[in-house]
Amino acid sequence: MTRRTVQAIRHIGFEDLGSFAAPLREAGYDIEYIDVAERDPATLDPLAAELLVVLGGPIGVYDHDAYPVVTDEIRLLRARLAADRPTLGICLGAQLMAAASGARVYPGPAKEIGWSALDLSDEAALNPLAVLRGVPVLHWHGDTFDLPEGCTLLASTPLCTNQAFSRGPNVLGLQFHPEVLGARFEHWLLGHANELATAGIDPVALRLDARRHAGRLEQAGAALLTGWLSRLTR
Repeated sequence: MTRRTVQAIRHIGFEDLGSFAAPLREAGYDIEYIDVAERDPATLDPLAAELLVVLGGPIGVYDHDAYPVVTDEIRLLRARLAADRPTLGICLGAQLMAAASGARVYPGPAKEIGWSALDLSDEAALNPLAVLRGVPVLHWHGDTFDLPEGCTLLASTPLCTNQAFSRGPNVLGLQFHPEVLGARFEHWLLGHANELATAGIDPVALRLDARRHAGRLEQAGAALLTGWLSRLTR
């Protein structure tokens, strides 16, 4: 099998590829993490990697003055999306993709943190999220975005209309977290302890829900990614 490269832009250590790492390797990808605290994404060739994944993080798209890396990533994504190169965004990554596509990103009506299933769109004939039907996924965000022009809405929740979008087979943005590993969920609770306390969200309840739902999500998330990778065009 010819090996390909996936570059994963990582903003915070524990928000990594998680359950997506194994199916990527099985599909023939070598994983290269780009930790933006150590490596400026402005130095990357936006078209070099076969696949670019932009992961989550605790900053916002509109925090570009405080965190200039936001501007660099949007510029990188703008070039990559213009070339229709395979690109996947998760949470902050999806918001950055939306911004790079000209859509507005802004605070949502409330923080959406917890486990719940998605309302999947029936408009997408081949909805890559079909394997997640009825599966509680992890939500952990305060911001939302308008659906980018030319994109198809794939999923919603009562609190957040635009939970996922695609543009053809090569572009996929996911506001939620399908990649989280149950065995590493404590990193999320500790790493975001201040956010949970500020929002009045009980980490004990989140931990119990993770024990109930993470195993099923790991299987469904891996199936989601495997199916999406198989339909990429190069």
